[in-house]
Amino acid sequence: MTAANDAHWRAMGVTRLLDAGMRYDDVLALRAGTDAGEPWDEVAERLGADRTAQGEDAAAAGRHVTAYEHFRAAAACFLFAQMAFNADTDRKRALYARFDDAVAAAAAHSPVPMRRIEPAFGGRRLAGWHLRPAAPHGTVVVFGGQSGWGATYLRYADALLARGLAVILAEGPGQGDSRLRHGVYLDVDVAAAIGTFVDLARADGPVGVWGNSVGGLFAALTAARHDGVGACCVNGAFAAPRLLPFRTFAEQARAMLGTTDDDAVGANFARLRFDPAVDRIACPLLVLHGGADPLVDLADQQPFLDGADDATLRVWDDGEHTIYNHADERNAVAADWFAERLTEVRA
Repeated sequence: MTAANDAHWRAMGVTRLLDAGMRYDDVLALRAGTDAGEPWDEVAERLGADRTAQGEDAAAAGRHVTAYEHFRAAAACFLFAQMAFNADTDRKRALYARFDDAVAAAAAHSPVPMRRIEPAFGGRRLAGWHLRPAAPHGTVVVFGGQSGWGATYLRYADALLARGLAVILAEGPGQGDSRLRHGVYLDVDVAAAIGTFVDLARADGPVGVWGNSVGGLFAALTAARHDGVGACCVNGAFAAPRLLPFRTFAEQARAMLGTTDDDAVGANFARLRFDPAVDRIACPLLVLHGGADPLVDLADQQPFLDGADDATLRVWDDGEHTIYNHADERNAVAADWFAERLTEVRA
């Protein structure tokens, strides 16, 4: 295996691949290809193309459930193909476009109405996907951090939809097409940007926000600064973000801000710090933590708990970053919590 492929496997391990929707046979094929020395992105792209072809064949035969499943599997492959590149190269943009296309193909066969949204923000546009069942009990806006965005969280959406909630899979500042296509970087008012999605969802009742990794910080800031948030979940986040001594983390942080200047990244992280003495979360808060998280300690999340009037902490002692290795249980815990809290808010 090449050094580059080895690094990709460290950053994108099996539990993370499965959590974001890659099929296990595709995981095995990715392993075999990268073990043989093929570049990670080329193997993952080929797997995505194969799944796309299977989806097209199923759609042509009128097998819409199968088509939906194949297109989602294709999207996961393209998602991880583009993660091989941290900077916004032409190759990354092309692979992310293939991810978008696969998600759009899945949306055409989705059992729940699913549409692309691009709300205006600061003279530009954000991006995301809106999944809305009939007569939802409320909406949860879900988003990621430095490398997993938008439809990465379709499995989270499955759990929320099953409990009668609509879902917005958001790509916030510095994320996904909000950055790659529309040029919205992490130097803006993050709470206002996420609040744009919250405002869009309010027609369907109470709104929750669920942020993962660095996105958990964005969720907490939005809950503290936007009165439209009825419940907030923080999953594996820093209250005081900082540059970590890992090449991938640093490169992704620079890309989110659109700079190569680490001093600028540090200054922006300082601007985004959640301070419980100033930022108070009035709505119910759920903090999820993995005891084996190599990036985020419980102390890094304590300020969120300190800043909330109604806080719940759930810890998985062996949990990885954002609880990849207990994904189904994590989704059930959070989705149940949102369904109960947002129903209470609505009542």
